[in-house]
Amino acid sequence: MHVSALVTDLYELTMMAGYWVAGMNPRASFEVYVREMPNHRGYLVAAGLEQALEYLELVRFTPEQIEYLRRLPVFARVPRAFFEECLGPFAFEGEVWAVEEGTPIFPHEPILRVTAPLLQAQFVETALLAIVTCETSIASKTARIAGVAGARPIVEFGSRRAHGTEAGILAARAAYLAGCAGTSNVAASHRFGIPVAGTMAHSWVMAFEDEMEAFKQWEALYGERSVFLIDTYDTVRAATRIAESGLRPAAVRLDSGDVLALSRDVRQIFDRAGLVRTGIFVSGDLDEQKIAAMLEQGAPVDGFGVGTAISTSSDAPALGGVYKLVEIDRGERRVPTIKRSTGKASYAGCKQVWRTFDEGRARGDLLGLADEAGPEGSVALVGRVMQDGRRTKPSPALSDLRTRCLEQVKALPDEVRRLDEPDRYPVRISERLADLTAEVSSRI
Repeated sequence: MHVSALVTDLYELTMMAGYWVAGMNPRASFEVYVREMPNHRGYLVAAGLEQALEYLELVRFTPEQIEYLRRLPVFARVPRAFFEECLGPFAFEGEVWAVEEGTPIFPHEPILRVTAPLLQAQFVETALLAIVTCETSIASKTARIAGVAGARPIVEFGSRRAHGTEAGILAARAAYLAGCAGTSNVAASHRFGIPVAGTMAHSWVMAFEDEMEAFKQWEALYGERSVFLIDTYDTVRAATRIAESGLRPAAVRLDSGDVLALSRDVRQIFDRAGLVRTGIFVSGDLDEQKIAAMLEQGAPVDGFGVGTAISTSSDAPALGGVYKLVEIDRGERRVPTIKRSTGKASYAGCKQVWRTFDEGRARGDLLGLADEAGPEGSVALVGRVMQDGRRTKPSPALSDLRTRCLEQVKALPDEVRRLDEPDRYPVRISERLADLTAEVSSRI
């Protein structure tokens, strides 16, 4: 992972300089959370923690970057010592508490909490929000798509629609975490160990004078792994010619047209010819609604390739996560803080989330203070993952996180996982948290 300290908003740096000049660098805690659920979402899936921790481990200022910042007009009155004594030796030395990746989460529940000297905790805001909200958006969208597909595999196809090459790689990771069976992105496969899959483009077929020659050449090279794209010209004619040719592809892909009707036609053609093991794979601007409608009508489809809807979380592309100061040391006291802005009010203090299960089903959460005792039999979701700038334990395997994610999402009530107008999952606020928030508010 390439990390640049300049991937931040300017105000993080101007605040750092302001704190430094004012002689302020107390211990402070910030929490990342979402205020509201995006449209059509009954739940979110936390993702991006691995990249967030990697960023905190690696972020440093180079001499060239420091010199660039020092020469910016906004820093004209900032003492040179700030750049030499603060930015020069900068390294994150704090701790991080977080929910495990793949965990379903809800508004106001902390995805992660940073506790560090104020200058450090403030500086990392921009990067942490970008990392966590991006992957959480993708994972949340993917969970919906994988949920309607059931046992049929979803392959993430969205790299060419992602907002940049690195975004495509991280989208593939988040998608696999939340239920995709694989990705077409080779770099994501190499970096994260995700199964990689692909077929052919229409250009392969168009490059040959005859469509069947294109298929024959492909199968001669890739054998039993061959997947033919058969909608370049006439889908039914292509399926018929394949059936008559003796070719035996593992699957064919449909990428356009009335895929419901075409999948039925192709299945009948192949079954009559004995190609019962040749699957039908569908792609082409798919999302959870289109897949659900197709399957409800009995489409004989064995798998799906989903691109734009996953890699951009197309119906809810901006999650709107926030990074808010919840506690700060003032002298010998740890003082809880809140924001009272209309529509943006926050809860005071460092928080914990406890989830209650009944016969394997999640029944509700309690959002309370981190030093509270949760309800009997409940599971605390927020745990320490970094201390003194170092991880507290090795990173889990992505495949293990994926398995856990699928289990956790499946444990949610069916009504919460519903595609349209999902029920609101019950999240209660503890009495101590409510009382503390009211107390802090009364003093402001």
